[in-house]
Amino acid sequence: MVSSDQRRRQLAREKYVRQQQRRQEARLKARRRNTVIAASLAVVLAAGGAVYASVTLTDGGKKDSDNAAASDTPTPTASESTTPEPAMTVDKKATYTMALKTNEGDISIAMDAAKTPRTVNSFKHLADKKYFDGTKCHRLTTEGIFVLQCGDPKGDGTGGPGYTIPDENLDSLGKAGAGGSVTFPAGTVAMANTGQPGTGGSQFFLVYKDTKLPPSYTPFGKIDAAGLKAVQEVAKAGVEGGAKDGAPKKPVTIEKATVAK
Repeated sequence: MVSSDQRRRQLAREKYVRQQQRRQEARLKARRRNTVIAASLAVVLAAGGAVYASVTLTDGGKKDSDNAAASDTPTPTASESTTPEPAMTVDKKATYTMALKTNEGDISIAMDAAKTPRTVNSFKHLADKKYFDGTKCHRLTTEGIFVLQCGDPKGDGTGGPGYTIPDENLDSLGKAGAGGSVTFPAGTVAMANTGQPGTGGSQFFLVYKDTKLPPSYTPFGKIDAAGLKAVQEVAKAGVEGGAKDGAPKKPVTIEKATVAK
């Protein structure tokens, strides 16, 4: 017969095992969410021979003050934790402007909170905390897709705020064609993601030339004429080392970012 002390020890061991299993499941879930897909995916359309590529990022990792940073090899440890999506504070019926003061010129982005409330709310939350100030636009693509990608505090494509936001407004650019893509017009600003639904964080891309992409990236803003011209000038200078995808040859730093009605 099992004594009461033995039974208590058995229950304690079982409880410990369950706790370890839950922690391991949480670590695996975080690892999947924060998986880095650093290379762009090129897809050749059989019908027309056109090419497009997906824009990818990772978000999440260890929180450092207001900026979250993922390790170069995205394997969150047990001590790393994610932060919750910020509470809704924006007016869902209002239009907001995100003003980016960069070393290559000012970029003004109009954002409609009625269409992308949680995206706009996240950007206001981060901008208010000066999250983007002093960050680099780390990626320029000049073939297949035509975008400048920004919003990573690490500047290497692996950083994020420690939380993710859902996709929004995905049908605003029309129905996907036979190749599974839609046109993101020049001047569009959209969320980057890992290629999986609901994995947006802080990274976003500025489209400087009409680009075909799958309709899986939240389009949340429109660049003003002066800002679009500034991005096009950066693109004209090309990518470091003569590549088609990588750090822009003309470095771009967001010196200050604000979001206001």
